[in-house]
Amino acid sequence: MRVYHLDCCTMCPRGRRAVNGEGSLFGRARLVSHCLLIETDTHGLVLVDTGIGTDDVRDTRRLGPVFGRAMAIDATRTHMPALPQVEALGFRRADVRHIVLTHLDFDHAGGLSDFPDAKVHVHAKERDAALAFRTFNQKQRYRAVQFAHSPAWEIYEALGEPWRGLPSVRQLAGLPPEILALPMPGHTYGHAAIAVDTGRGWLVHAGDAYFHQSVTERGDTSGMPWALRGVERLIAVDYNQVRANHRTLAELAKHPDVTIFSAHDPVEYERLRAESGSFRVPLRACASGTITRTCR
Repeated sequence: MRVYHLDCCTMCPRGRRAVNGEGSLFGRARLVSHCLLIETDTHGLVLVDTGIGTDDVRDTRRLGPVFGRAMAIDATRTHMPALPQVEALGFRRADVRHIVLTHLDFDHAGGLSDFPDAKVHVHAKERDAALAFRTFNQKQRYRAVQFAHSPAWEIYEALGEPWRGLPSVRQLAGLPPEILALPMPGHTYGHAAIAVDTGRGWLVHAGDAYFHQSVTERGDTSGMPWALRGVERLIAVDYNQVRANHRTLAELAKHPDVTIFSAHDPVEYERLRAESGSFRVPLRACASGTITRTCR
């Protein structure tokens, strides 16, 4: 098994100090959409989260009336969807046979339509919430256009044997047993962390269960920049559960063979990319234009 770390949507909002905790208050911050591409022996490629998709690049209005502009999503400069990165690594679109999602927010599931034949693994409560569009929260965070191609849903709900004391889904349909889902509702109703046994230790993609690396060190938000802390609370469906997840992840991080990372922390992304030996995808690989990973 080989794991590649991909940034599938670099975001550059104003307010570097408020978002990243250092630099100018009015400078460009940097956030990432940290995804995993897992090369398995018998199950093809598995993508954990997708970031935004190629259709979102062509028309950022798909991301909603505010998000694209506020996050400085620029099709020619600051991001690259998963598909061109997969192809730049020498794989084909069809090689991605499974997509495992932490949740269905539009900055995590935008690339689903780029892999229309892949099975999409997601918690049943998350799929149901994303397709319901009943509440104001659901209407803002989910984008029906990203699911218009009728994904091949593989929903799960039943729990198996606990993992490291946490509730877990031990067998996702068609996936190797080295990939587990750890339900962690709070950010959304069906949010889950995804644990991957790399053979050299466990990687835990925590999605949006937390936003800043200090959370797994302290178990709370005391070290988190204030803008991230505010956004996390604003968009959570159950903030008390989010806080409980923080404490759970801090305890889990004490295990020497477990490495936890969140979806949007650029420090964690750069460290893990360097430690894994994953090389940067050549900039020329994206047809939309020249891409940088620096926010200016």
